[in-house]
Amino acid sequence: MEALLPYIQFLEKELQAYAFPKKPENLYDPLRYFMQIGGKRIRPVLSFLGAELFGGQKEDALPIALSIEFFHNFSLIHDDIMDEAPLRRGHETVHQKWNTNIAILSGDVLLVHAYQALSKSEQIAQLLPVFNQTAIEVCEGQQMDMDFEQRSDVQIAEYIEMIRLKTSVLLGCALKMGALQAGASEEDALLLYEFGQELGIAFQIQDDLLDLFADPEKFGKQVGGDVIANKKTLLYILAEGLVSHTDSMILKELVHETDLTYKVRKTQEIYERIGARFACEQAMEQHYQQAMKALAQIQVPQERKQTLIYLADALMVREY
Repeated sequence: MEALLPYIQFLEKELQAYAFPKKPENLYDPLRYFMQIGGKRIRPVLSFLGAELFGGQKEDALPIALSIEFFHNFSLIHDDIMDEAPLRRGHETVHQKWNTNIAILSGDVLLVHAYQALSKSEQIAQLLPVFNQTAIEVCEGQQMDMDFEQRSDVQIAEYIEMIRLKTSVLLGCALKMGALQAGASEEDALLLYEFGQELGIAFQIQDDLLDLFADPEKFGKQVGGDVIANKKTLLYILAEGLVSHTDSMILKELVHETDLTYKVRKTQEIYERIGARFACEQAMEQHYQQAMKALAQIQVPQERKQTLIYLADALMVREY
């Protein structure tokens, strides 16, 4: 995403200069480590783009960008603990490299730094309620995701709501706070929030599709990971409503299949044949179009929207 490089480079420079305390080492060293292992930085960049859309400067939106990135990484540290994940971005997770107690506490203090960063904004009184509501919703989405692991009756609307809360609201929040920082009207800020939220939902649905149908050489990780883990993705839920009795029995048997290559290949075949993949692609396109519709209604010159349009297109054009 070449157009985003100036924003990413600006943010990286500021992140490297951010002065976490040196002691206690076991509290702050994990944060320095985790913040340095990368990530796309899409969420904080969105706060810059939200500000610039309404004539603001990225420098003025820096407190928002830092708070968004700190909050996002806090949530990842804790998610990794809950998922017992050994790796994040190809590196050891914090709880794996240190231990669970250190990871919990380091994540906690990173959340405090998110609020500390946001407090540097001159619009803190206007921004804080938006940030607080988003933080609550992300936690609600994570709990819904964990609850779904114990259920066999998850509905499409519930799943969409879960990914909206767990993933998409933070994109909307970054854009909206950037817009408010630059003096956008509440109406335009809400439309920009809707753009980010709907784009985030479309992106997450695409992740479900890529996980099962991506080209292994281009995907960068194991194809079929969700199937192997028996996760209830949108593909799974859609298939439940489309599958015949015979295929339903096969899918139930595949839950316990130990030949993982066969398990993934057979699931791909069934989802393709019954139209679950097509239905998932339609859902993704619907939310993408809702995002673009919201962006089109924002009352600013069209040329200011070009970077956001480019970003939306780039996020949606990931090869299978």
